[in-house]
Amino acid sequence: MAYDRVIRAAYVPNPDAGPFVLRCHALAFPARWREPLLELFRYGKKKNPEKFRQVPIARLNALLRAVAPDLISVGAKAALDEERPWLYTTNPYPLPVLTSLINAYLWDMQPNPEAFSHLERTAQSLDLDSLTWKPIEVDLWAHEVSPGGTCVPADHLYRLLPEILASRIAQLPPYEYCGEKVQFVQVAPLGQDNGAELMSWPPLSHTTKTKDGDRREWNYSGVIRISLRTSPFSPVPRIHLSAGVRRWRRGPVWMPAKGGVSTYLRTRTPLVPGAPTPTRFAVAQLTWIPEVGVRWRHGGPQGMLDRLSVVDNLPSPEVLAKEAERWMDGLDGFQAAVVHHTMMGPHGVGAGLMPSERVRLLEWAAQALEPDLVRIADLRRSALTSRGPHKVVEPRLPVKKKATDEQRTEIEARNEEIDRRNANARRASVAAAVGKQGLRVRLLHQTDRTRDAIIAAAERSLNLGEFRRETGSTTWSWEAPDLTVHIHVDPLGGLGAPLGTGDKAPKRGEETDAAIAKRRREVAAALDELAQQTPPAPHLVIVELDGKDKFSARRTDPKHAIRLGCADAGCVSQFIRTPGTDEEEEDDLAHRAAAAWDDGLRQVGVRFVPVHSLDDAIPTNLNQLAFWLVKRRSNDQFGPQFTPVAILIRPCQNQIMGRTPDLDAWIPYPDLLRALTGEVRDENLATEQQQRDVTAAFVRHTLYHLRGEPTLVLTHAQNMRYRWSWLTNPGLVADRIQIGDGRLQQLRTHGKHLRIVRVATGARHETPQWWAEKSKEEGGISKGLWVPEDAGDHGRVFYSTVEKASTHTLSVDATKLTHRLNAKGKLEIKPGKNAWNPDLLEFAMAGLQPNDDPETWAMYVHQQRFSDDYRDALGLPLILHLAELTNEYALPHEDPERAEPEEGTSEEGTSEETADSPEQLTFDL
Repeated sequence: MAYDRVIRAAYVPNPDAGPFVLRCHALAFPARWREPLLELFRYGKKKNPEKFRQVPIARLNALLRAVAPDLISVGAKAALDEERPWLYTTNPYPLPVLTSLINAYLWDMQPNPEAFSHLERTAQSLDLDSLTWKPIEVDLWAHEVSPGGTCVPADHLYRLLPEILASRIAQLPPYEYCGEKVQFVQVAPLGQDNGAELMSWPPLSHTTKTKDGDRREWNYSGVIRISLRTSPFSPVPRIHLSAGVRRWRRGPVWMPAKGGVSTYLRTRTPLVPGAPTPTRFAVAQLTWIPEVGVRWRHGGPQGMLDRLSVVDNLPSPEVLAKEAERWMDGLDGFQAAVVHHTMMGPHGVGAGLMPSERVRLLEWAAQALEPDLVRIADLRRSALTSRGPHKVVEPRLPVKKKATDEQRTEIEARNEEIDRRNANARRASVAAAVGKQGLRVRLLHQTDRTRDAIIAAAERSLNLGEFRRETGSTTWSWEAPDLTVHIHVDPLGGLGAPLGTGDKAPKRGEETDAAIAKRRREVAAALDELAQQTPPAPHLVIVELDGKDKFSARRTDPKHAIRLGCADAGCVSQFIRTPGTDEEEEDDLAHRAAAAWDDGLRQVGVRFVPVHSLDDAIPTNLNQLAFWLVKRRSNDQFGPQFTPVAILIRPCQNQIMGRTPDLDAWIPYPDLLRALTGEVRDENLATEQQQRDVTAAFVRHTLYHLRGEPTLVLTHAQNMRYRWSWLTNPGLVADRIQIGDGRLQQLRTHGKHLRIVRVATGARHETPQWWAEKSKEEGGISKGLWVPEDAGDHGRVFYSTVEKASTHTLSVDATKLTHRLNAKGKLEIKPGKNAWNPDLLEFAMAGLQPNDDPETWAMYVHQQRFSDDYRDALGLPLILHLAELTNEYALPHEDPERAEPEEGTSEEGTSEETADSPEQLTFDL
């Protein structure tokens, strides 16, 4: 539905409220601690100890979250400087207790018996008894302004300010709607991610029926998140509120091999003798220790929790891992809830909240921000919004509910004709991508149902029905005037079997590498042999593979090995899940087959690039260029990866092109995907500076070779900025560019036809949650390009939204936290449904040429989200979407052995960095 205004859950300082000052107590680490701590950390590290220039503090902060949740640590690193506090509290925390926590941390740094004497000397030299809480006043709006005009808040405020606001929200009367009340409780300060959080407690309950007729209970909580953020070119800080759902585990807990499973704890008594009783939920982690079992993290034989005698006071980790719900209602003075993770299987409660409930919940929470903050100016619809991209694929005609049978028949006939025209256009695009050789596909299937569904999808997609020339058990062929298509069908057989020997999963490391390598060779050899029987080799291999739940362990899933083998045989690959044995609905299989076929064509290089409707305002021969960093930290299954990628759309070229620093020229997109498969980071790209240098060289080289052509560069803030710092909010300066460690330059020094747009998403709450203005207590969803009402005539920041995806049919008014009255006047609640809210994309027009209209270029980027070969709008503009898809080849899996806490406040993804918050992980020595 079209709305004229969009409201953001973002708040700025109230100019009429005066100073915003916090009176509290703070504690800083003395500067004289620097050398003793560094020496202790380096002790025993015989191989190049000088490279350890910082002391990690993350484990100490994790300990505080578990046993002293009311303390606020202002960062994952704290300077050893008396003038820069590390901890804040409203009431001084007992120093003897804090000293015991620091002693436990020192022991954790060097738990080996041979380091005991060195540990004692360090502890004595620190003189922990001299620590003192100091009463201070903190300016909660303290900030500077960058050269580009962007607010740069003081580092400590990214954690401190959200915590103060969260404590104010926790003091509000319960949230109430439709006669039901929901109480929110503050939780311990977040870990590596900045911000603060509250969750509803006691947990809410939802009951479902099982297949055998029994009933199963599920638990969940509403979550409110508070984050301090900034926006490019704005000198004003802002607070983002967001709301979502956190789901709790009942029954056995899946334990990852690495990391831990977050557990929220509430106790009536202090965990550490002499400490005050916490007012917030503490957060601890369950972890799996081989040959020992489930333990509290940091609670091993010489762990911090053990040394503090905390372990005996906590709920039994073994029992909690088997019966996660046992302490949920309270037992032995504790309430405990284990966060559900997708690796634990499906959950009866869906993720997310729909707009109307979010409106009410966040407006309720925003009361606590008054009078110091006011809601940010609304967004108005762009005057250019009525213009959409030109369509190559025609939309089908809708059938109204009140249509007569005759009208339905007529509309269906017209839709069939539209489908034929669209299929013909799609076929022409395929022909342009693959050339005179035609399209060749290899289908490795397990069931006849999937085989038939893929064949039917191919015919429908390209209007090939009347052109079929060969039908058989192994080959289907079509010869249209403009395109020849061959689909060769063979059984997948043992290539789809689990990796490993028998039912035994390969061990992490060398065994897994060997199993992947073996299957990779088998797949490549099988495809090469099949290609000799039916030459030439196919462009695309479609593989029908069992779902991941069919494999006993993630390491046995052969998907990655099959993709590698296909790449070795010169093919891109697309997977489709084997239908279930419970007579899966045929229309669902048909839908998935059509999606798999369309995705396969896109990997072959078929694209409908949106054709803008902005006439002469955009150069006719404009290139689109996107940079992307393919990155992965090392894990037990795959090595580290760091590869800069560039994607290029040229108006005069039928194919999408791509390149990496290792390539001397642009290559077709499918070839780029194959080249990325199985890549491992070069040894010369291990350090941050090395990665920054190669990124800068790649960007500089790519731009140089396009400097004579009109080129629009699109960058993704959360992906690129950690190795291209100019893309951070404080780094941006309008119409200037800085590459690597070079100086800030005028944009035109890299070409008089160059423009640069930075796109930011809602990952890590960087852009706020939003809703279209429907009524005081209801919100809607609407697509469009949006302009801040207070932007003036020279605004450089715009926002893009899309409609709800066609696969999501849940009403925008549906609720999960309380019931509501539906249109029939009946109480209704739908916690079992997944809620989905389109992301709010931020377009920062970082670099334009003189006389360019920023809004026109923002509309051009917005239109690039509506590609004709996708059913719904894209999450990113097309070229960035293509760049992001390179991850599927270079990074085939998430780490299968690690579980992170389920994101409680966003339906969109997360990323590693935030735009404007200090990325602090260690002591700054």
